[in-house]
Amino acid sequence: MSIGENIKHVIAMKDEAAKKSGRPGEDVLLVAVTKLHTAEEINEAIDCGITDIGENKVQEIMDKFDHVKPVRWHLIGHLQTNKVKYIIDKVSMIHSVDSLKLAQEINKRAEQHGLVMDILIQVNSAMEESKFGITTEETGQLIKDILDTCPHVRIRGLMCIAPFEENPEDARIYFEEVKKQYDEYGGIQHERLDFKYLSMGMSNDFQVAIEAGSNLIRVGTLIFGARDYSKKMG
Repeated sequence: MSIGENIKHVIAMKDEAAKKSGRPGEDVLLVAVTKLHTAEEINEAIDCGITDIGENKVQEIMDKFDHVKPVRWHLIGHLQTNKVKYIIDKVSMIHSVDSLKLAQEINKRAEQHGLVMDILIQVNSAMEESKFGITTEETGQLIKDILDTCPHVRIRGLMCIAPFEENPEDARIYFEEVKKQYDEYGGIQHERLDFKYLSMGMSNDFQVAIEAGSNLIRVGTLIFGARDYSKKMG
């Protein structure tokens, strides 16, 4: 199938899961994950209606940025503090904030550019050692610390990467735990806390994530096909 056909298929799956959870499909934002895919492939996806793309690595954003049609860029992978300066004026949201140190660097660079940067707090609800993110117990304190010290950062919600499960249903418990936190902290009144996005679900588990409350999914393989890791971008 072509990229366009794949996108239609993913949107149909997304809308079906949203309907199951009592929401219209358009309430769930599809972010196309473009890691290791070319600017040509990304532009084809944009031509087929994709409005938001997600990259895991700063270098790939920098390599592709000038070759991709206008689109909202999301940094969804682990971000080192020394690389924030390269993407602060290129991305619309950073999904992977898991420390005050990183938030403060984003704040510093955003201030230099006269911006307020939208971020998500990355929660590792399964406490997997192989993944970044804070524990569910640490979420409240990190939110408070960011609100207290980072005037150029706006917290827009939470992001979760569940463990890969052969049966996606087995990931539901982790999604539901983060959704509880999303509801809890989303009720806080603060000018720089405006919960709008619960970023959960990838190609293998996004329907379960939506049923559990996700309203932003990060899908790559189902749109672009399997990645060729022998290809090095840039």
